[in-house]
Amino acid sequence: MTAVSPPCTALDGAGLSAPGRPPLYTPDQKRRRDESRWTLVQGVLAPIQFLVFLASLALVMRYLTTGEDLEWASASVVLKTLVLYLIMVTGCIWEKVVFGVFLFAPAFYWEDMFSMLVLALHTAYLVAAYYALLGPEQLMGLALAAYAAYVVNAGQFLWKLRAARLQAEQDAACAPGVCA
Repeated sequence: MTAVSPPCTALDGAGLSAPGRPPLYTPDQKRRRDESRWTLVQGVLAPIQFLVFLASLALVMRYLTTGEDLEWASASVVLKTLVLYLIMVTGCIWEKVVFGVFLFAPAFYWEDMFSMLVLALHTAYLVAAYYALLGPEQLMGLALAAYAAYVVNAGQFLWKLRAARLQAEQDAACAPGVCA
């Protein structure tokens, strides 16, 4: 008697099998993702943004704890915001190439929604700094709020990257309609 393999199922957001849920990428979307230069651009910009974030976080925390180097801390938040804008614009292009929409593709809807909060907080920092609406400590507090949102959003994208990797592993193990 031979064992029958269960039918292949889609992955949920955690990268676990979820019967009835669509996969993160259709075969055509996966092909477009793999062929797009924007995938490489995102892969390069994401770690750069994270390094800028870490450096800026250190400068912001230094200012808040010692009162030193406000100019460096402020400049680092502006740089982090500019890198965020760059990764958001190129991410929108990537999403258009892969999914046919600039934002809010079903596979990345919640990540994109939270990205809007991240953008709003970073932009609020720029506006508040430019118009001197907040004092230095309040500006740095706003930067920390923006950074906390960024960390959550980055985690969402890492979760999706994991789900995509697990989907690829599952796809490799599955014959049409049947898991190996």
